[in-house]
Parts: sequence; C-alpha cells; structure tokens
Amino acid sequence: MSKPRRSTQRGRRTLVAVALAAAVVGGTGGWAAGSTQDAVTGPAPGAAAWRADHSVGKRLPDPATASPAEVARFFRSLTEAERQDLTARHPLTVGNLDGAPLALRYQANALALKAERARRLARATDPAGTLQDHQEARRLADRYAELLRPGRQILAFDPRGRGQVAEVFGDLATARRTSVFVPGSDIDLSSSDRARDPYGTPSGMAKSLRARMAAEAPGVRTAAIAWTGYTTPLGLGPDAATGRLAEAGAPRLARFLDGLAAVGVPAPALLCHSYGSVVCALAVPDLERGRISDLIVFGSPGMRTDSAAALRTTARVWAARDASDWIGNLPHVEFLGLGHGTDPTDPEFGARRVPARTAEGHTGYLAPGTDSLRNFADIALGRYDRVR
Repeated sequence: MSKPRRSTQRGRRTLVAVALAAAVVGGTGGWAAGSTQDAVTGPAPGAAAWRADHSVGKRLPDPATASPAEVARFFRSLTEAERQDLTARHPLTVGNLDGAPLALRYQANALALKAERARRLARATDPAGTLQDHQEARRLADRYAELLRPGRQILAFDPRGRGQVAEVFGDLATARRTSVFVPGSDIDLSSSDRARDPYGTPSGMAKSLRARMAAEAPGVRTAAIAWTGYTTPLGLGPDAATGRLAEAGAPRLARFLDGLAAVGVPAPALLCHSYGSVVCALAVPDLERGRISDLIVFGSPGMRTDSAAALRTTARVWAARDASDWIGNLPHVEFLGLGHGTDPTDPEFGARRVPARTAEGHTGYLAPGTDSLRNFADIALGRYDRVR
C-alpha cells in the first residue's frame, strides 16, 4: 500500500473519530453519567489496622507503598505462628498483599470471604434495610459461598465497588508454564465466571487454555490466573472509549505481576481481552525486564500506542482478531481522549499476528476447537514455531 493511500485512510478514520467525539460529548450527557464507574484504587479495607499492628515486634510493610519484593522478604522473616496470627487478624490485607506467600493468601481470602458472607447474611435480615437491600445482600452472600467451594484458590478478593477477585487454576507453586488473563468490559466479582458465555469470562478463558495445554503437553505443569483486579467499564459508554479506568487499573496489574515474580512464579504469558488490552498496554512499560514472557491481545480496541515497539517490553507481542468480531468495526483512532488508537492486528503496528479464523464473535477466542485457542496454547507453552 502506498503512503498517500495510508494517509487518506488515516484521515478518514480521524474524521470518524471526530464525529464519534461530537456524538458522545454533545448528545449523550445522561448516558455518560449513568455508565461512568468509580475506579477502585489503593489497598483493600483494613490497611489502617494493619499499619497500627505491632504484635510481631517490627513494622509491617505498608500495603500502599511497600514493593512486593519487600513484602516477600518480610514474610520470610516471620515464624509460621506469626504468619498465621497476622492472617487471622488481617485477612483482607494479607489476601491482597502482593508478595505474600501463595498458600497464605489463599487461606486469608477464604477467611475474608467467610467474614463478608456473614456480614451480607446479617444485612439480608436487617429490618432497617429495604427489600432491594435484602435481595442484593443475599445475592452477594450466595456469590461468596460459590467462591468458598472446596478446591477454589482465591489469590485476591476485594469487596469494594462491584468487587474484584483473582482465581488460580492449577498449582501455581509448582507450575512451569503460567498465564494471566485480563478481562474487558462488564466483568467483576459476580461475573468473573458464569454459565452464560463462559469463554467471555477470565475464568472460562483460563480453564479452557489449561485444558488445551494439557492436551498438547500432558507432562508440563501449568497454572492460569483469572485476574479481575481492576474496575472494568460497563457497556459501551464513555468509560469503554477512554483510558481512565485502564490508567487506574494498570498499576494494580503491574504490582500483581511483580508479586508473582517475588514468590518465584515463572514469568507468565499475559493474555488481554478487549478493553483489558488497554490496561495491559499501560502496565507493561513499567514492568521489569522478564516479568512476562508473552503479551497476547485479542479482540482489542487498540492499545493507546502506535506500535508494539512503543510498549517498551522484551516480551513477544501477539495480536488476534476474528473476522466476525464487532470490535473490528470501531474506528481505530484516538481523538480528544476518545478511542484507543492503532489496531494491534494492523501490520504497521508490528505485533505478531495470531490466526483466529475459526473463532466467532467477540468472546469466542478461547472456545474449544478454535485455531486461536490452539495458537494461544502453543504460545503459552513456548512452542512458537507451531503458531500458524
């Protein structure tokens, strides 16, 4: 394609973006207000009590400022009895403290979920509450009970806002190949796994990838993490068209990945769906070299950068989009803060294209039998010569 033609196409896309900006800013004020989300940031509830705790005779690492490496060193300095005591008294803090031992975080989050479930059950019968309050309290209590089922490994749990959760599938402590899934819009604690459209959820994606990897390489120990650790947009409102929530979520993702490295988890493949690719793009430049092995974006609206090189990562960058994914119809430009820029599957972007010919729609990339799932598994296994 000649340069003049490329310039013409970019000019047309920019005009489309201008029209989009005018429509959103000028004609959808009520819709914008109704769909805007408040980003959850900072440490989980209970951080103040944790900071004030001097029971072990030393200063506890500040959940807001201590690095995951510092947190890991702190826990290594404790006796098992001290670790258990801190976990019992500060489950929400320990369960969300990147750099804390994996088994301790699972234990802490089970305690935190039980406590939150008890609070919701009490609220469900509180005579001061409305019928709607009681129904919502029962719904959340039921959801917490689901997450407490035997065998589930909850690596992070934050009840604030719409709720956040990270769940591990497989033995993360012994895995040789790991992966982390970052979801897009409409995912929160209640929808991180669901029977309807399971492969549109991070849990469904993670389980599907592990199953495919087991079929491809049965002797390789694997683990996958479904990370719903940021406030996602709801629907296709202004939050989905801007980088505001991604900017709030990116430091949380970077810290989470640093925490995995601090406890010896092998560098994962980072798989980012839809708006999650914007979060990943903003997080990756702040990661230390070698924190992730591969960056895979699929169904991406753009990464708010013009090229894979601009991500400043040593990881291999991959991009996939199937022909029936509606996201391909969006204008891949950025104008007045709206839109997310260049399509990562555009050859000019510089990512390695992952075939997704048999995937269907926006949430079908990890569906069993698709070439995209097979290719993602080969990438996660490090079998790059098989990606085709």
